[in-house]
Amino acid sequence: MSSKESIDEEKPVAQYDADGVLVDTDDEFGGVDARRKLERKLLWKLDMRMSILVFIYILNYVDRNNAGAARLRGFEADLHLKGQEFATLLSILYVGYIIMQIPSNMFLNYIGKPSLYLPFCMSIWGTISCLTGVTNNFVGALLTRFFLGFVEAAFFPGAYFLLSKWYKRSELGLRIAILYCGNIISNAFGSLMASGILSGMEGKLGHSAWRWLFYIEGALTIFVALSAIFILPDFPATTKGKWLSDQERALAMKRMEEDAGVGDETETEVGGPTAGLMLALKDWKVWWMALAMTSQVVALSFNAYFPTLSATMGFGPTVSLLLCAPPFAFTAILAFFLSRHSDATGERFWHISISFFVGIIGFVIAISTMNTAARYISLFLMAQSYAGFVVLYAWVANTFPRPPSKRAVALALINAFSQLGNVAGSYVWPSTWGPTYRNSYAICISCAGFAIVLCYVMKLHLQSLNRQLDRVEEEKGVKIKGFRYLV
Repeated sequence: MSSKESIDEEKPVAQYDADGVLVDTDDEFGGVDARRKLERKLLWKLDMRMSILVFIYILNYVDRNNAGAARLRGFEADLHLKGQEFATLLSILYVGYIIMQIPSNMFLNYIGKPSLYLPFCMSIWGTISCLTGVTNNFVGALLTRFFLGFVEAAFFPGAYFLLSKWYKRSELGLRIAILYCGNIISNAFGSLMASGILSGMEGKLGHSAWRWLFYIEGALTIFVALSAIFILPDFPATTKGKWLSDQERALAMKRMEEDAGVGDETETEVGGPTAGLMLALKDWKVWWMALAMTSQVVALSFNAYFPTLSATMGFGPTVSLLLCAPPFAFTAILAFFLSRHSDATGERFWHISISFFVGIIGFVIAISTMNTAARYISLFLMAQSYAGFVVLYAWVANTFPRPPSKRAVALALINAFSQLGNVAGSYVWPSTWGPTYRNSYAICISCAGFAIVLCYVMKLHLQSLNRQLDRVEEEKGVKIKGFRYLV
């Protein structure tokens, strides 16, 4: 897509009169002050309901990464895994995950019922997680892992899209950060839960502790899925129930119209899902962002092997799992504040790149020494790079505001493509490279550096598009700026 096409597609419409004066659109809500009060109430209601997404995301990643914890308690031995078979079990999940994301988001945009669709998918992946506990060989585990990824694919791009339908660009970064904290917290919470289950359930009812890990965490997922049906909202135009008044629902749609410069819901109906697919495929910014995220996902591949890296410090399985929690608890707090500051300043690139660079420092420390204290500090520095990754997710959502059908596909496509990094990353940490894992860390350094370069190029391009928008509005005599890309 050319720069001119990008400008024509994204420019705001019908927000100013002939003299370039902003039109007062608050009369229907009782004026400016009444609207602000109503908007605060709306956001409070939204935040309360959307908070269930954090718990779902925690379980999404716990179910996805529990194989790493199970590895410490006989998972490989009981399934008779050899060579790279464990790495294959990790990577096969992302094959299904990649395949399903775009069709899932297109379907979600079409039906407009995330309150039913997302919990339905969640209950299925919880069931599949339970079934992983009854497998007895590599093939059985391979099938459950593939279908687990196939169904889990619906959640993150769907939640990502749902948030972008309710929150303005200036609000989205913080909400995505809070959502993604579910991923980060899952590494801490999942390790603590796994530590308790693996240390206390060995031999219960004749089952190994690692099998109980899948049973218990899968059952918890199903329970939360059933609860989510009654909590999650649908889209502004399709949501029902008494939790929103008619005026609040009208304000929700008006906010998104003002933020993107066009009515969201009408455009979804006119464009349709296939139109959105074509728009996304033609926009090179989609592919560039996807490549940047893929590169950084490889750099974050240590996540699936975090218990293994923690074990290189010489402690037993239980202590190694407990030591996994503090780095990610710290990262969750940092991600919240970094995203909030990024939203407040309207700046994305430096918030992303500085976090990635600090992660590189962590990799360098891990390469340089086997000292226990230094390696544990390096785990904190590595983990915090997730904070920058959260801001990158917000940047992606900001860069593709409309039409909704395109945004649904773009967000799913970028997230799906980035999962190729998880497929590759599954093979970056072979046990033969341990306990130093110097080659693994070198790969992570290269990928994180490449991601920074790609983000910088995108920053320069978006700045160029913003200058073109400045010139267009200057030529038309518009006095108040409309839509601008965040950089």
